Amino acid sequence: MKTLVCDCNHTMPLDAAALSAALGQDITPCSQLCRREIRRFQQAAQDAGPLLVACTQEAPLFAAVAAQTEGVPPPDVRPIRFVDIRETAGWSRQAKAAAPKIAALLAAAALPDPEPVPTTSYTSRGRCLVIGDTQSLDLARGLLADSLDVVLLVTAAPGGKAGAAALPLRHEQPIHCGRVRRIRGWLGAFEVEWESANPIDLDVCTRCNACVAACPEEAIGLDYQVDLARCAAHRDCVRACGAIGAIDFDRPARVDAERFDLVLDLQPQPSIALHQPPQGYYAPGNDPLALMRAVAELRDRKGRFEKPRFFQYEARLCAHSRNALLGCHACIDLCSAQAIRSRARLRADQTPPVAEADSIHPRPAQPEPFADRIEVDPHLCVGCGACATVCPTGALSFAYPRATDMGSRLRTLLLTARRAGLERPALLFHNQESGSELVGRLGRLAAADRGVQGIPAHVIPVALWHVASVGTDLWLACAAWGAAEIIVLSDGSEAPAYLEALQTQMRLAETLLHGMGYDAARLRLLQTADPLELDARLNQPRPQGEAPMTVAGFAALAQKRATLDLALDHLMRHSPRQEVARGEAAIALPHGAGSPLGAIRVDTSLCTLCMSCVGACPAGALIDNPLSPELRFIENNCVQCGLCVKTCPEDAIRLEPRLLWGPQRTEARVVAQAQPWRCVRCGKPFGTVQAIEQMVGKLAGHPAFAGAAAERLKMCSDCRVIDLHLRADLTVDDLP
Repeated sequence: MKTLVCDCNHTMPLDAAALSAALGQDITPCSQLCRREIRRFQQAAQDAGPLLVACTQEAPLFAAVAAQTEGVPPPDVRPIRFVDIRETAGWSRQAKAAAPKIAALLAAAALPDPEPVPTTSYTSRGRCLVIGDTQSLDLARGLLADSLDVVLLVTAAPGGKAGAAALPLRHEQPIHCGRVRRIRGWLGAFEVEWESANPIDLDVCTRCNACVAACPEEAIGLDYQVDLARCAAHRDCVRACGAIGAIDFDRPARVDAERFDLVLDLQPQPSIALHQPPQGYYAPGNDPLALMRAVAELRDRKGRFEKPRFFQYEARLCAHSRNALLGCHACIDLCSAQAIRSRARLRADQTPPVAEADSIHPRPAQPEPFADRIEVDPHLCVGCGACATVCPTGALSFAYPRATDMGSRLRTLLLTARRAGLERPALLFHNQESGSELVGRLGRLAAADRGVQGIPAHVIPVALWHVASVGTDLWLACAAWGAAEIIVLSDGSEAPAYLEALQTQMRLAETLLHGMGYDAARLRLLQTADPLELDARLNQPRPQGEAPMTVAGFAALAQKRATLDLALDHLMRHSPRQEVARGEAAIALPHGAGSPLGAIRVDTSLCTLCMSCVGACPAGALIDNPLSPELRFIENNCVQCGLCVKTCPEDAIRLEPRLLWGPQRTEARVVAQAQPWRCVRCGKPFGTVQAIEQMVGKLAGHPAFAGAAAERLKMCSDCRVIDLHLRADLTVDDLP
């Protein structure tokens, strides 16, 4: 790949020789590539090979020049890549030491593009419902009516003759009045229900104002709705309306439902109060700038649109439900778009973890067919990836990019930086749009103000579609690849639940690293949208102590648990605490932290070895022994979903979040066993002594199990049948 790097008119130091040595390729240094040296770009662009330009500010200019230059392959044949090294590295007080970071950024930018992901389609014909009071509707109608098919829904309470705002003078758009009951759906497929209980039917009303003039209480205004609190039931308005028949005080409340492609909700309290509302739904509130942005986007939301399908789901790995019992529901609780719902039919004493007032997916009146799984609606999913981060099994994974592609990028960044001489690098994860803007602002401040430090030389920015899409598995993999610090930047655009989940995951990862002896390893969540505050917090003194130094050679795998095991294996083998590495000591993990690692404790005095837990375990961590009554446990498989705890009829199981390494982690160990009961007639083993004795004791007082019937409880199935036929006192009640 041919690489052009520019020092932006000598405003940042660039060591082309060091970069060439770190990357193993020639680097072409420039100073005014976008102006006086533009010919060098044209010559490089005419080559058929890949081209990387270390400048993002002038990317539109370079693309336009390439399109006008003869002999340059079109973008669909050979795209030109761009990467920012100026704000992220060159414009910093530590720019002279930033060559390893610049080499890492160039190496990651040169990686092949990830494989394309499936897409989700929307089709909008431009039918837009605008909800609000008459003044707001009149404003929106004037802004949208020339490009969209607008329908108006007045939701404000009637104000009477003095207080009501007037409806539009010309009846150009359909106008309804009522209270919104439900909005669900997405761009091109919204279903809206509203209830109207006012006596005046706007579909019939001619707006002649006869009722307004006739009402002695002035309870009717130019919104043509009756203020029932002021109405004295004279019914002069009904007589004034006459044959038109638009006013009927005896008409029952009516519920209407229609489909729309777009919704502009101008109510003070929007009908959908989600952090991530559906695509095509806009609720700007009282912010005029937000309203203008919403109008601008609405005008363009007509036609066919596509977005990536951000997730992958493997139902066989899901620990959501088994045997009509609820297990893991972390993704459902967390999703800020309510794009995930339960499809499991649960027991009557359990309810799915879905919000009661869910305006997107109201809970069905009847349970759905039994299915031990969740369902993710791709039309509602906005691609935050938080569900994949908290999923303990990897059943849900983020696909934009896939874990293997993201792992390859992170590994390239860290290994290149280490190879170029950067010890103890740190990764700064930030959102692709707003986070990149914040990092860029800090870089520009550092170039203009000597009091601002800029991004430190050891901190490598990593842009993500959403900061919640990377979690413990890749964080620990980064530690194994040489990262001494993981920093996640929140600029305030994330849902509060996502930040809480990230902090929980960080506590878990940091507990693991510190438990292994890496006391200098640190994970931080920085919450700021101020570049100066970001500057101060990034340039704080670094912790001293042990950090991962031996770089792992593994690559990230598609399965989350597999990547996590590889990272833990490497970190354990090189742990400063050898007793942990040998498996002689376990690392206790915090309860309630969503740990995907741990063991179980079985109270053998209560366990009857009924094996209900074996059938409920979705991960194969609990297994039986077909040759002997014993319960075995494989700690490596346990995801701490809690289904075994909920399934156990004797309440004999407890979860124990921890990390125990060594060969015993993957071995099946016996956690409960019992002496087999032997048939009192033939001696054949069946069941356990504890289970049979418990059953006999519980049924001792039952009349159906008196005499010979009680003795048959102690026999195997074959001997019970034989005994029934041999005994002379055989009755119908004795039949098996």
